[in-house]
Amino acid sequence: MATVFPTDQVIVVGGGLAGVSACNTVIENGGKTVLIDKSSFCGGNSTKATSGINGAATRTQKEKGIDDSTDLFTKDTLKGGAKKPEIVKVLCENSGRDVEWLMDAFNLDLSLVARLGGHSAPRTHRGKERFPGMTITYALIQMVEKVAEMTDKARIITKARATKLLTGSEGSVVGLVYEKGGIEFQEHGPVILCTGGFGADFTANSLLSKYRPDLMHLPTTNGEHCTGDGIKMGEAIGAKSIDLEWVQVHPTGLVKPDDADAKIKFLAAEALRGVGGLILDKEGNRFANELGRRDYVTGEMWKSKPPFRLVLNKAASDEIIWHCKHYTGRGVMKYYESGEALAKDMGVALATLEQSHELHYQAAKKTEKDPDGGSFPAYPSGKSWDEASGKTGSGKKFYHNIIPGSAVKTQPFYVAIITPVIHYCMGGLEINEEGGVMGSSGVIKGLYCAGEVAGGVHGNNRLGGNSLLDCVVFGRVTGVAATKYILGDDMKKVDLKELTKGGLSGEVKASKYSGGSYEDNMNKTAGDAKAKAADAKVEVKWPLAPSTHEGIPGSPYLLVAGGRSDQPSRRACFEDNLGAIMFGVLAACGVFAFVSINYLTPQP
Repeated sequence: MATVFPTDQVIVVGGGLAGVSACNTVIENGGKTVLIDKSSFCGGNSTKATSGINGAATRTQKEKGIDDSTDLFTKDTLKGGAKKPEIVKVLCENSGRDVEWLMDAFNLDLSLVARLGGHSAPRTHRGKERFPGMTITYALIQMVEKVAEMTDKARIITKARATKLLTGSEGSVVGLVYEKGGIEFQEHGPVILCTGGFGADFTANSLLSKYRPDLMHLPTTNGEHCTGDGIKMGEAIGAKSIDLEWVQVHPTGLVKPDDADAKIKFLAAEALRGVGGLILDKEGNRFANELGRRDYVTGEMWKSKPPFRLVLNKAASDEIIWHCKHYTGRGVMKYYESGEALAKDMGVALATLEQSHELHYQAAKKTEKDPDGGSFPAYPSGKSWDEASGKTGSGKKFYHNIIPGSAVKTQPFYVAIITPVIHYCMGGLEINEEGGVMGSSGVIKGLYCAGEVAGGVHGNNRLGGNSLLDCVVFGRVTGVAATKYILGDDMKKVDLKELTKGGLSGEVKASKYSGGSYEDNMNKTAGDAKAKAADAKVEVKWPLAPSTHEGIPGSPYLLVAGGRSDQPSRRACFEDNLGAIMFGVLAACGVFAFVSINYLTPQP
């Protein structure tokens, strides 16, 4: 049954992957949508996702001979920290077809598959170039753009901050209020909140300060927009929140040696460990299972000696070379021509690095010969031959791109210094299987949420690759539910490619609304990055613990070169205040005219 209040649109707040997945799904099911984002560009944190998107039993996996299933994926996700089986079922069972939806509807390359920490099979999909989060999100933004340009089925409003949900007489959500350029506007219809988490709000009254004050001193990977707006708006009308105390600290934030204490940091893709990257402590020793849960790896880092290094041998770096070149160009990774050079820069004996790799190599070979043997408990199950991780109770079971100790001396390496960082908020507004937001008396009609703003999907720890999947799966689930809410039996299937007379083709690049990501044009001047990095001396004054900061000194969009460098931010500021500037100019002209006529004109 369709909704009774007059509306023909679904309002989506937040232009990250969850939001644009919802918008495209609304359109695919015969509805109209308006997308509202408070930034100058859409994309949010989704464009910064670097490892990929999980999918079980996909055709990509089948083509590569990978044996996987939604049941195994579900078990891994629950073991990884999720607590609500009914929500996990939706996430995992929809994963394969939704990954294939991205490939088919948006012409996306997701032909590479890696195994990340906590996964029993390689299932994290990415393309051959660029960061998958940016590539996927840009494509979906651009489809909404194309629909908006060619039809009346979509509108996009940026630089617009949603401030209040509007409710009807029975408590259902019937629209929202947003502020743009100092003026308040309203949109009417059911609302899908896709506003992200609160991992960048370090103010005294923030959700982070309230629920996890112990993390306030840590750096973050989140953009400045992550201030918990959707959670606050939902709670203001009686929505229930869940798991707000569960904030994920990621083990591999990238340290820029000449700015080691920066509050905002790039994230090292978990895929760097998936392809065989090893984590070494100050003395060059391994101390953990690199493919363990994120909270586990972080916990082992707290117990060990910094600075920590993420080390990729040639085979590992070759498999993910685009990422390595990008990080090197950004000054957060360094290329070494040999293990000997690396040992010298670390100030450790070459023999130590050789032993660390040899022990890892021998454990891998023993596992290959006897997968069920070993003296240590393994993660996610079974036994492990790896002593370095085994003695932590989470022994390494899976190995990739290994080298013996004898190869270290002459082997080239890509190396990054890493530190734990605030990365993801598992908590948010409580939802049901359709993404409907829960209130004290059940589902709040007309209100949905997807992505990081939705709580209870991941429990107390999120597995790598499940964030982009969460955005797509629940963006689509809520898109269907909200469209059905307004249209009822009048829902109809719409082909995006037919609607836009061809859909998307070719390389996904920045456009009117999909721009400003720090990955844009990142490698245009990186041709000699390897040579420059090889010559650079890494000198780190490593703090015993990250310093306390009262606020964020900027954001990734302002601190690095790219689409949202300082120049576009100034331009955005100019655009936002254009009215005030013009008023000032006119006022000045009026004053000049008055003075000229009354005081400067010769009197008869």
